[in-house]
Amino acid sequence: MSLHQSSGRWRLGLALSLLTVLLWGILPIALIITLQVLDVYTVIWFRFLVSFILLAVYLGIRGKLPRLEQLRCASGKLLAIATLFLGINYFLFMQGLALTSPANAEVLIQLSTLLLGFGGLVIFKERYRLSQWIGVSVMICGYVLFFHEQLTNLITAHGTYILGSVLIVLAAIVWAIYALAQKQLLQSLSSPSIMLIIYGGCAFLFTPLAKVKSLLILDSFHWVTLVFCALNTLIAYGAFAESLEHWEASRVSAVLALAPIVTLISVAVLSVIAPYLIPAEKFSFIAILGAGLVVTGSVAIALGKAD
Repeated sequence: MSLHQSSGRWRLGLALSLLTVLLWGILPIALIITLQVLDVYTVIWFRFLVSFILLAVYLGIRGKLPRLEQLRCASGKLLAIATLFLGINYFLFMQGLALTSPANAEVLIQLSTLLLGFGGLVIFKERYRLSQWIGVSVMICGYVLFFHEQLTNLITAHGTYILGSVLIVLAAIVWAIYALAQKQLLQSLSSPSIMLIIYGGCAFLFTPLAKVKSLLILDSFHWVTLVFCALNTLIAYGAFAESLEHWEASRVSAVLALAPIVTLISVAVLSVIAPYLIPAEKFSFIAILGAGLVVTGSVAIALGKAD
């Protein structure tokens, strides 16, 4: 079986990856707010359904809806794997997020980017130079410093918090499987076509579990937050899927590793603007140093020249 090869338009891949980082970085905050009034299944169902409808309308207007012959050429097994595993990822991450915090969730979910990066090296035969392997080491050291307090809290946490953390680790593993399947599917389908099928499949899977009537009692603030979560899904996953078309998975994953820093900065800003929504996060000098190392390592991996 031939493997997908990136287009080589690395600047576009980088820009799309950075857009994904921004959107995924602020998403946990919006989800925490939404989970105050809705259950996990309904939130997931709504995000996938809205994404499917909007993307279908967009592709229909442009005359780019996937044709039957294109779907026949695609791997049905890979499509099923990508759909099922992304749905499982959403469920596990949302359940874990409800039991922990945005900061802790973003710490642990980064296992997904490491697995995606190594999957790109092993499965798609991508290569790192020595400078990029050094970047990996620097980034990991940065995370250890940046999240030292969160990791300490995890070790001494109560059972519910630990359960939520375990669910997020599992979410990271299944997400990496989805992402690698998504990249290989680009051999036969465009990224919008793949995401349309995945959105529709996941919406169908969660329909029996959704409590649609609970949407009728939302106030305007939570409606806006929920719609933002849905649009975030559409745009962020669209940008991520397209970035894999133009750039190596190992490099995309390095840029995605910056998402927790966006989350922590967003939490800090929101805790000042609206302290009743999100508790403040305190940053020590060690945490700031760690953040700098994460950025440095990520840049070294993403922009290093290929062999």
